[in-house]
Amino acid sequence: MVIGVPKEIKPDEYRVAMTPSGVEVLTQHGHTVLIERGAGDGTGIPDCEYEAAGACVVDNPAQVWRDAEMIVKVKEPLPEEYPYIRPKQVVFTFFHFAASESLTCAMVQSGAVCLAYETIQTPDGAHPILLPMSEIAGRMAVQVGAWCLERPMGGRGVLLAGAPGVLPGTVVVIGAGVVGANAARIAAGFGARVLILDINVARLRTLEETLPANVDTLYSNPANLREATRQADLIVGAVYVTGGRTPILIKREMLPTLKTGAVLVDVSVDQGGLAETTRPTTHREPTYVVDGVVHYAVSNMPGAVARTSTYALTNVTTPYILRLAEHGWQEACRQDPALRSGLNIVQGKVTLQPIAEQFGYEYIPPEKVL
Repeated sequence: MVIGVPKEIKPDEYRVAMTPSGVEVLTQHGHTVLIERGAGDGTGIPDCEYEAAGACVVDNPAQVWRDAEMIVKVKEPLPEEYPYIRPKQVVFTFFHFAASESLTCAMVQSGAVCLAYETIQTPDGAHPILLPMSEIAGRMAVQVGAWCLERPMGGRGVLLAGAPGVLPGTVVVIGAGVVGANAARIAAGFGARVLILDINVARLRTLEETLPANVDTLYSNPANLREATRQADLIVGAVYVTGGRTPILIKREMLPTLKTGAVLVDVSVDQGGLAETTRPTTHREPTYVVDGVVHYAVSNMPGAVARTSTYALTNVTTPYILRLAEHGWQEACRQDPALRSGLNIVQGKVTLQPIAEQFGYEYIPPEKVL
């Protein structure tokens, strides 16, 4: 199979979808890998390393898209890339369709096979490709939140660790999954007072036993959420619904009840965000203020730590890419239920139920396209 890796064009996206070691694995199995020139620059991987691993480095994205049977990316295709996509071409990337009806429509019309990293799910409920990016985003959330709390950034001027004779800051984490648990752990390490909310009591019980003593757990209901956010200096939005839009838990009318200069880092922005006032931002312009609350809603947070993120991501994507290349997408998805759950749109048919319901498409079970 011919696998293409174009350079990412999303603003301030420095990751690349394949490392030289991934190229080596694929070429050793007889596959051809096309890498757009400069695709690895943001991660510090020069073209010569790809060539040494057996890749063909090509000069422009049009050639990559034209000649590849499967495109491997990090982030969703942007409108400039839509014309490149061919019917029956496999596109394997983070799509996050719930956040964009226009992207969904474009991919339906393209006739491509859209396999989404974020909906690949093993029988035990884990998301093996989403997992490392969630770990990184959760850890980054506190790092960037602490920066946004500084007064020059519009924040309250609170040091999360506090100081002798001065109480530490309060961090409220909404969602106790991978992102939330990592955010809570890092915030605790900063010395903050940490409160983590979720509707899964068993998950909260586990975290109470494993997280540091300065982390408290709280069942998430409207009353508890209102009270917790009023206390917060930093709020981390860490809710994820597989394939669906994140529920809106922070309504616009709640913002005036929060502390002036409080910070909301909405990691859930990829799936629409958990605040009514969330809208995607970029690393160059990461924040905006609504009703005195600083919003940080960068939709590709791990892209800022591109080297760490690229290697963490490709560690988990390479085995799936090889499986698809060896067997073709249909047979690979027949054999592997986890990979089958990554089928979101197949040649004009919507095969992910939450997306079909959200945007009014007929839902076609993945099994029917195999």
